[in-house]
Amino acid sequence: MGRRILLAGATGAVGQRLTPMLLEAGHLVSGTTRSATKAAVLQAVGANAVVVDVFDSGALAASLLEIRPEIVIHQLTDLPSNLDPALMGEAIIRNARIRDEGTRNLIEAARQAGTTRLIAQSIAWAYAPGPLPHDEQDPLDIAAEGPRAISMNGVIALERRVLEAPMHAIVLRYGQFYGPGTGFDAPKPGASVHIDAAAYAALLAVDRGTGVYNVAEANDQVSTDRAIADLGWHADFRRSGT
Repeated sequence: MGRRILLAGATGAVGQRLTPMLLEAGHLVSGTTRSATKAAVLQAVGANAVVVDVFDSGALAASLLEIRPEIVIHQLTDLPSNLDPALMGEAIIRNARIRDEGTRNLIEAARQAGTTRLIAQSIAWAYAPGPLPHDEQDPLDIAAEGPRAISMNGVIALERRVLEAPMHAIVLRYGQFYGPGTGFDAPKPGASVHIDAAAYAALLAVDRGTGVYNVAEANDQVSTDRAIADLGWHADFRRSGT
């Protein structure tokens, strides 16, 4: 039976692939975007478009109270197209704010709306230096410095807020994306994941799993045994016909 799902960041890299997958699975999907133009794209594929800014806590709470999603999937980011190095300095700051303040607002809105399951995007390259491959129990890099510290503080805040939320919580630590909509056609060195396989992990998490999962292709940096065993995830998933 389909669930009422709020997909925050429905027009982002993962969201664009995940929205049709959720709809095809029979779920009732409401997707957030800050753009009226992108709202039309969501409506065209059959989703309910919600034009709202995650930093407007009042409007966000009102939207979720109207929808009353059983499940909230947090795929919000604020990064430039193709990860343009010239724009990344400011983007890292904005992205960290979404992970901290935006996550706080989204969780509070979900709590008020009676949401019982929360799935959130994190990253698989946030671990502190140590023996490889890292599994989900290894510590995050709380001692990071410089620009990495900004990102790590955002990630740490996001994961803490999600895992302490008063609902069933799942954190997906994605490898670096490649594939349609990412600006990269091939995997990068280290932990990478095709955007379809990343979206597939979130689809699976709608019905199963708890806690933290590394989601990446086979590599020597992080172990994905838990995602394979608990979620039934596999890295070679691709959406057919796209």
